[in-house]
Amino acid sequence: MITPVLLCGGSGTRLWPLSRKSYPKQFARLMGAESLFQASARRLSGDGFAAPMVVTGDPFRFIVTEQLAAIEQVPSSILIEPEGRNTAPAILAAALHLERQDPEALMLVAPSDHVIPDADAFRAAVQGAVPRAQAGDLVTFGIAPDRPETGYGYLELAAGAEAQAASPQKLARFVEKPDAARAAEMLAAGNFLWNAGIFLFTAAAIRTAFEAHAPQLMAGVQAALEGAQSDLGFTRLDAGPWSGIEDISIDYAIMEKAGNLAVMPYAGGWSDLGGWDAVWLESGPDAAGNVCSDGATAIDCSDTLLRSETEGLELVGIGLRDIVAIAMGDAVLVAHKSEAQRVKEAVAALKARGASQAVQLPRDYRPWGWYESLVIGGRFQVKRIVVHPGAALSLQSHHHRSEHWIVVEGTARVTVNEDVKLVTENQSVYIPLGAVHRMENPGKVPMVLIEVQTGSYLGEDDIIRYEDVYARS
Repeated sequence: MITPVLLCGGSGTRLWPLSRKSYPKQFARLMGAESLFQASARRLSGDGFAAPMVVTGDPFRFIVTEQLAAIEQVPSSILIEPEGRNTAPAILAAALHLERQDPEALMLVAPSDHVIPDADAFRAAVQGAVPRAQAGDLVTFGIAPDRPETGYGYLELAAGAEAQAASPQKLARFVEKPDAARAAEMLAAGNFLWNAGIFLFTAAAIRTAFEAHAPQLMAGVQAALEGAQSDLGFTRLDAGPWSGIEDISIDYAIMEKAGNLAVMPYAGGWSDLGGWDAVWLESGPDAAGNVCSDGATAIDCSDTLLRSETEGLELVGIGLRDIVAIAMGDAVLVAHKSEAQRVKEAVAALKARGASQAVQLPRDYRPWGWYESLVIGGRFQVKRIVVHPGAALSLQSHHHRSEHWIVVEGTARVTVNEDVKLVTENQSVYIPLGAVHRMENPGKVPMVLIEVQTGSYLGEDDIIRYEDVYARS
């Protein structure tokens, strides 16, 4: 059996404003009804695959479980990184964790934000690489290039290796992202593949590689794993040792040094969706080269991507050529398609100005559901709050605000100090300043309420938690 190891870190700034630090691109529905993370988990399942292992950060742990549950998958384990330290420490932690169960266990390490349309073809390529991985090689997957792409790293095949082979080939070296001229040369040469960042090896083989080529990582990762705490089914790596671990990618730490490398060519479709230009390409432009979401209209446009990401917000483009326009309720991006890779500069500029839009979506996802601010004034705020069936907010109080709750869908069980009662549709309840309170959804359908806050300070940090089923401090 192959254990998929899904890496769920990163902020996806190149797909801002849809992808932000609070809810990065792997969890967004960029290409269809499922998120990229869900599509990745589904792709790496079925015959020959064990339940997935996920490595992610603390803010995303409940998003991971919720999205896996939505596709009826249960992870074998979820490792929580105290902070992102790049791919090498994450992969080593997963390998050591898996090795405890079976040193010869096969692990397929994959980012969770890629698009691979033909899942069957990719699973066949993985199975074709299994014998080499079981023999102790570190197998990477190389994508047959179809254009001189400058946004990807490349893999150079060794002399005599076949770029179209159906079995792993000998790898000469890793090549950094090239400029346009060099990318064109490599495409013409025919012996270069795109580096997909997907790997297959045994837990023992990758541990041995770390001992040989990156021994400085071993002690810290081992200590973080040994000091890990179990928390609501998650495995929290020890923050102390983890903080001192070098921030380094698996390519730099291992793959550019190891001698037991092989590359499995893959000629099927693949994209890392590294920018809005890639989303445009993978979305299947129409005869005029346009891609429009629901709520977007193109008039006399060509080679243009128009996406409205907010219900009820209509986006119209007229006479546009090679333009990306992404509209959300709190931010709009307009860029020439050739400049799509510069979106991260916009995020940096917004951060420098202190704009919350740089990192925070209007919709804030929590373990119990989500909320969004509808109106904010000097001493009031109106929110829409959605609570999942069976979920509950923490028992809490506020120093600076009172709240009015109006249930508009479903039923809420509301605690206010010693009083507990059910509040149904079209009913409301008042939460005085300082009152200890909680809302729960005892029903089988999502519960929706409108919250009106009034007070001198309305920040999210004005919360004193007394009990929390999600173990938040």
